[in-house]
Amino acid sequence: MARYRGPQSKIARRFNEPIFGPDKALERKNYGPGQHGNNRRSKKSEYAGQLAEKQKAKYTYGILEKQFSNLFKEASRRKGITGEILLQLCEARLDNIVYRLGIAPTRRASRQLVTHRHITVNGKVMNIPSYSVNVGDVIAVREKSKSLEVINNSLINSIERCEYVEWNPDLMSGRLIAVPQRDQIAENIKEQLIVELYSK
Repeated sequence: MARYRGPQSKIARRFNEPIFGPDKALERKNYGPGQHGNNRRSKKSEYAGQLAEKQKAKYTYGILEKQFSNLFKEASRRKGITGEILLQLCEARLDNIVYRLGIAPTRRASRQLVTHRHITVNGKVMNIPSYSVNVGDVIAVREKSKSLEVINNSLINSIERCEYVEWNPDLMSGRLIAVPQRDQIAENIKEQLIVELYSK
């Protein structure tokens, strides 16, 4: 199973954003990592800006280059604004929906819950984090996993959920009720720069 396994705070400091969730290191040192992190030139080339946005999106959703490239190809084939469709495809991944429903505190944790077979889609166990969830699909916690402390703690602490998902606390299940619009996706990603990068 391919995924990013390197340092998290270093990446968060590089983009100056809490990509992997709340980060104390970023709060203490809100400048780039490394020996010259505090003295780096702020002026970037156009290409550097485009590349940074792509890398930020990849790290945010936990996707590696090949998979992200395939998602972009899929987005460019569909009708509509390519950048917006790309983010919609990223949001529709099973590991992201599990995170959005509040079943896991982070996307990394949600990915682990999926691969460890704690999550069902429409009543069937699904252990593929990149599975694309369709509108109306029911995502639930597996019956024997409902007592897991990590899941219950996450559900207690998740205060508000996105507008495009709904959660049933009694059944410990949720649904994707609509394809998210760009203004409903909270991530600070300039998707147009990603489109420009791949269009070269």
